[in-house]
Amino acid sequence: MGLFSGMIGNASQRDNDKVERQLEDILIPDEQVNLAFVLVRDLIVFTDYRLILVDKQGVTGKKTSYKSLPYRSISRFTVETSGHLDLDAELKIWISSAAEPAEVLQFNSDHNVVEIQQALAEAVLR
Repeated sequence: MGLFSGMIGNASQRDNDKVERQLEDILIPDEQVNLAFVLVRDLIVFTDYRLILVDKQGVTGKKTSYKSLPYRSISRFTVETSGHLDLDAELKIWISSAAEPAEVLQFNSDHNVVEIQQALAEAVLR
């Protein structure tokens, strides 16, 4: 599964300028952050060209994994909202013609997953 697989948390919107400064070594010239969410200590970042998933690893979070998914490579995605017994919401993202999702993101709130799904739909379907 993906790097956020199994992580449950609430996503909250993050300041774009702050995220751009944090990702200055990752972004290409003139690439701008359009929308960013923090999920525990990880980031979900929408730029002009791609979705960047930032995974802070280890106890200190010093080791960091950056996963770039160009919007043109995302072939489909699904959203599963929470129910009465299943309390978490889930967003799955597939790349090209892969049978298994490249990423599985889990959230405590339907509001969080719906907001991120709307941003993903806008980026992928434009």
